[in-house]
Amino acid sequence: MAERTESTITIEAPPADVVRVVADLEAYPEWAGGITAVEVLDTDEEGRPSEARLTMANGPVRDTLHVRYEWALTTAGTGTVSWSLVEPGSVTSQMDGAYVLVAAGDGTQVTYRLEVDVTVRLPGLLRRRAEKMITDTALKDLRGRVEG
Repeated sequence: MAERTESTITIEAPPADVVRVVADLEAYPEWAGGITAVEVLDTDEEGRPSEARLTMANGPVRDTLHVRYEWALTTAGTGTVSWSLVEPGSVTSQMDGAYVLVAAGDGTQVTYRLEVDVTVRLPGLLRRRAEKMITDTALKDLRGRVEG
């Protein structure tokens, strides 16, 4: 059963700048730890990815995921970008995630939420540590890309 993990960070850039980086899925292998390849399969009316195939390699876990994206954002870039599996991968049986963007002064508060379940059995403590590491790394990598 999947458990939800989340972390929050402040990025010194407006929400619209954060959204531009989040929406550029094809650039993820350049900056997002663990993502080695991305193929955008479909886009929405705004030109943002609505479906993509992501190849991931996090330590011993390697998987290719078919993911659907939903963009619930204001024109200023605040709101939620969420994703979920269209079909299970070879290791990942469930995944739901989201970036929640809130204006914070001159910057953006970003909360990363993740629910993931894998076919490999992991002890509870190890699983929670791995989930925390994934969310923290995702936010730090995002901040580095946006602010860099």
